Amino acid sequence: MTQRILRGIEIAITLVILAFVATYSAPALNDKNEKARAYTRNIEFNFITWMSNAAALKMQSASVGAPYIFDHETQRKIVVEYLRGTQSILEKEYYLEQIYADPNIADKESASKEIRAELEKLQARQDQIAPFAESILQDEISAVLAELGLAAAGQPVPNVWYHATPLPMALIISPRDHIEETGNISLQTNLAIDRQVALESRIDKNLDVSSLVTQIGGVGVYPTMVERTTNLNWTLNTVAHEWLHNYLTMRPLGLLYGETPQLRTMNETTASIAGDEIGALVVERFYPELKPATFSPISLIALPVNAPPPDTAPFDFRQAMHETRVRADALLAEGKIEEAEAYMESRRLVFLQNGYLLRKLNQAYFAFHGAYADTPVGAAGEDPVGPAVRALRAQSKSLADFVNTISWMTSFEQLQKAVK
Repeated sequence: MTQRILRGIEIAITLVILAFVATYSAPALNDKNEKARAYTRNIEFNFITWMSNAAALKMQSASVGAPYIFDHETQRKIVVEYLRGTQSILEKEYYLEQIYADPNIADKESASKEIRAELEKLQARQDQIAPFAESILQDEISAVLAELGLAAAGQPVPNVWYHATPLPMALIISPRDHIEETGNISLQTNLAIDRQVALESRIDKNLDVSSLVTQIGGVGVYPTMVERTTNLNWTLNTVAHEWLHNYLTMRPLGLLYGETPQLRTMNETTASIAGDEIGALVVERFYPELKPATFSPISLIALPVNAPPPDTAPFDFRQAMHETRVRADALLAEGKIEEAEAYMESRRLVFLQNGYLLRKLNQAYFAFHGAYADTPVGAAGEDPVGPAVRALRAQSKSLADFVNTISWMTSFEQLQKAVK
């Protein structure tokens, strides 16, 4: 009886959050995105449909008592099978892309018939097991959140609900004369590279801005969206990261996410710091055989493809990105826009020569990636917000103390005063 009551409360809370997030995410008519949306309306991602479908899957899993119907050992086996299934699906999808990208293959449908049949079988099995695997990981994260004091009566609010899925792409927009994210529009998941480039060109030319279509690792809708991967450490960190966004959305810091660049960086850096700590604790408790998480968000945007020669020093991506951001900021502050853009392009070639496939390196790139300032060096450059957030975490008695303190802040000035 108690379990039924808890499930009923869980579903009711979920419906309230869904309605809130859906309303909160809808762009207003005077939104800064509106001018750019004239070019994207037909290719934007439909969050309402996705959230409804994902919520239905979560409620279905909850209705059968997942994950509590399985013992601990069975739960581990389910998670392992889920990760292996993900790997097989990603491999088959890659092979399929190769066939359709190969100009020497005339009859692509025939050439891909076997792979498509295998992919269909793999996906059918994954659709069966994914809800259970996700419910297990959700429960493990929830247990750690309760131990950390980030729960009410042992239950995180909102519930930890996520779904692994192909993610929308993000169109990021920044002014050319300084680095600031003034637009972030979610696009369809299957937008081809040539269409990405064409879209950026039209927007840059007609709106005189800097734009970038980029991949992302997760989205803080509800249930949260997380990229498919076989890296369990990264998955746990990211699920926790996106849960933090929903947690903060129910408090001033999250509600004011887009009001200023400083508040956005405070949100993202808080979620990154806390997400990594929570993910590491879940691994320590439930998967101690795994090494500590070392997967960086950099890996999502720029995987090195060529190892440096053995007689050269390793290329430090973060340090090089930090130096690039600092110099670009200085040039823009002097009003040297074209020079700054030429400099960033020259630096992109340096990254390329060192094996990092950055398609564009511009104001929009730094506007997006610079908000994740959980490490001392990187795309944030000399922005003082990240160091202040890290300082607050260092002086806090616990992770819960840190999160609950910063979650009620409404300005960067408050953070500065709080840091001793």
